[in-house]
Amino acid sequence: TKYVKEEIEMTTFYFVRHGKTERNFEGRYQGSHGDSQLLPESYEEIKQLAAYFNSEKIRFAKIYCSPLKRTMTTAQEINKNLDQPGLKIEADPAFMEFNLGKMEKMKFVDAEKQYPEMVENFRYHPDKYDPTAIDGESYEELFKRMTPKIQAIYQRYPEDNILVVSHGAALGAETRHLLGVPLAKIRERGGLANTSTTILKTTDGEHFKCIAWNKTDYLKRKLDPTDII
Repeated sequence: TKYVKEEIEMTTFYFVRHGKTERNFEGRYQGSHGDSQLLPESYEEIKQLAAYFNSEKIRFAKIYCSPLKRTMTTAQEINKNLDQPGLKIEADPAFMEFNLGKMEKMKFVDAEKQYPEMVENFRYHPDKYDPTAIDGESYEELFKRMTPKIQAIYQRYPEDNILVVSHGAALGAETRHLLGVPLAKIRERGGLANTSTTILKTTDGEHFKCIAWNKTDYLKRKLDPTDII
């Protein structure tokens, strides 16, 4: 029946944070304007991620990514190593990192000294985060650009696997938002690691179920603090 068919239609989103970059290693905010190269070892870790997808026989309908270089390169390297030739990549600004305004390119320790309340709220109290003073983007503004795009992808691919390559702070916030977590608690589970995968399923584009959060067990090294934002 039509009812049964609608019940089994489901989109699975694989949200991947880009590989580790030079500025990640240096402990700097990159944001939506401060980009940097992937570290040489990140290419091997992206291969390990693709090998996980291949071993699970996951087939994607499409790859979406942020247009920033670190995410574009990560998406291209994943695509190159998948057992699925001809997969298309679409870059969309909806998946860019938070605009962190004046904090972009700053070392975390320097930003903490210059904007202590701003950094504290961004990391731990999203409901109190007001980036007006740094010309940045709020959590609410991020949700307004990311959520409609994800819902539109669901409408286009209601029973497919979709790979989205984006950024640590943006994905950490948006995936929790999709799960219905209140703004004040968005950061309670901490940040996402480089080359991690967070898996969400939906049957209607409105309600999401978390299958995996910050999955990195396919990486063949121990994570360190500079891996997570």
